[in-house]
Amino acid sequence: MKVVVIGAQWGDEGKGKIVDYLAKEAQIIVRFSGGANAGHTIVIGDEEYALHLIPSGILYPDKMVILGAGMVIDPVALFNELAMLKDRGIDTAGRVFISDRAHIVLPRYIKIDKERDAARKKPIGTTGRGIGITYSMKSDRDGIRVADLGWPDKLDELDARDRGFLDPHIEKLQAMAIDLSTYLVHRKNSQVLFEGAQGTLLDLDLGTYPYVSSGVSCAAGAAIGGCVGPRALDKVLGVFKAYSTRVGNGPFPSEFNPGSEDDLCCFVRNTGREYGVTTGRPRRCGYLDLVALRYACLTNSIDALVMTHLDVYDTLDEIKACIAYRVENALVESFPASIEALNKAKPVLRSFPGWKKPLSGALAYEEFPVAAMEYIEFIERFCETPIDIVSVGYDRKETIIRKSPWTKSGK
Repeated sequence: MKVVVIGAQWGDEGKGKIVDYLAKEAQIIVRFSGGANAGHTIVIGDEEYALHLIPSGILYPDKMVILGAGMVIDPVALFNELAMLKDRGIDTAGRVFISDRAHIVLPRYIKIDKERDAARKKPIGTTGRGIGITYSMKSDRDGIRVADLGWPDKLDELDARDRGFLDPHIEKLQAMAIDLSTYLVHRKNSQVLFEGAQGTLLDLDLGTYPYVSSGVSCAAGAAIGGCVGPRALDKVLGVFKAYSTRVGNGPFPSEFNPGSEDDLCCFVRNTGREYGVTTGRPRRCGYLDLVALRYACLTNSIDALVMTHLDVYDTLDEIKACIAYRVENALVESFPASIEALNKAKPVLRSFPGWKKPLSGALAYEEFPVAAMEYIEFIERFCETPIDIVSVGYDRKETIIRKSPWTKSGK
């Protein structure tokens, strides 16, 4: 069975923890998009791991992990991450592979990335890791792939700096390279997890363009970056937080109001540890945007949702969620493509009573307070999508499974 895990918001939804948890029952984990601009934090007991390129399943000793064709790979970041894992006692030998169709990030792309964003009249707020430039070079057909490292004519086209950077990495990258489509065909009976990066609202086509990432963050990207046909994918899980966050610039209709809601913003940011794993930047925080979440469910054919960070709300008397937008004098109930409309949008909020009880001790959904279950079940009805998994903490064990993700959807 092949299961796709994507972000259903603006990234940072907790996909890393969820993939790590689900990887226990998988044999292969394929990350299908993005680069070192992504960041996943995995907590296992007292140990915490920050991953950027390598799929979350690497922490299980018997799993194979693959950097897919849709990824852009910084060799320095990759080998530093592998060295970190080795230093932490994680044996990755023979378990990390790279699609030979993946593109490589060169150092000068990082410099161009920073300069280009700084020169924009309205900067996008990139991580400055060269990701967008690498995807641009790929689109312009001037990039270099892992497969091209064995192509002398292609290497001869590179300038001396690029060639000098690549030379020490070529042999190691080639040793990890595989034909991903053939690899998966030969393991067609395996349980495979396809791990996305960022989130739907940062997808190049579906997101808040131009304030988006340069890669494919939606479920369709799993087929392309995972080198399988779309009909080979059995299930799509969309991960979202009990509230909303965003990093960098761009519209955010349900963002907490500066000034009047600063205390609430600080509470959510600090309780939820809403600081970028890659950049350390504080994330913008706001109410759960159900208009955007429903849009993510529709555009990704999400079979089931995974809710994270619900425990952040444990102490609040009241919780609110955005159920529509007010754009000037119009009530808007669908997610607009227009950045102007999104910038003008004011959230129409619905209030819910808080549960005033820690959720982290719950062993089953039925142990949740009634108010927590009512919040969850309202979201399910609004999005017309079940919430099959609820995370109530950072540790693996703080995960409530309502329905196994390894069962095919009835849709």
